[in-house]
Amino acid sequence: MKDPSAAEFDRIDLKILRALHADGRLTNAELAVRAGVSAATCHRRTQQLLENGHITGFRAEVAPVSVGLGALVMIGVILDRSSPDSRNNFEEAVLKVKEILDCILVAGEFDYFLKIRARDIADFNKLQSQTLIALPGVQNTRTFFVMKEVKENARLTF
Repeated sequence: MKDPSAAEFDRIDLKILRALHADGRLTNAELAVRAGVSAATCHRRTQQLLENGHITGFRAEVAPVSVGLGALVMIGVILDRSSPDSRNNFEEAVLKVKEILDCILVAGEFDYFLKIRARDIADFNKLQSQTLIALPGVQNTRTFFVMKEVKENARLTF
């Protein structure tokens, strides 16, 4: 896989990326029309974008409430020490917790932010007391219950 951060796209690649980013359910034929190329060219270009790591996957966006995950919680995490080993141990443990949707290393007051979905506050409390406090290297956390999602999973602008 090539380094996706060092990408240089031509106008066709950009059309394909923009179209799929807006609607990942497009057929290759529909995508080819939008990109202004043949279906064969479109398929080859899309495969290259996948192989080179520019497209990382396709999935449906599911409404969390409809599957019983109405509580959104953000947690700021401070590690007891900020060394490569402590970060690696923490990150490896986080990858095993299915309720953690996102884990982001940040600069500033916190070391990480975690984004978690739970059924409700009681469900989150159980996760906090049984799993989150046992994550390696955690010195302190600050929990934020999301009251309203104003903007989430917005499309990239490129």
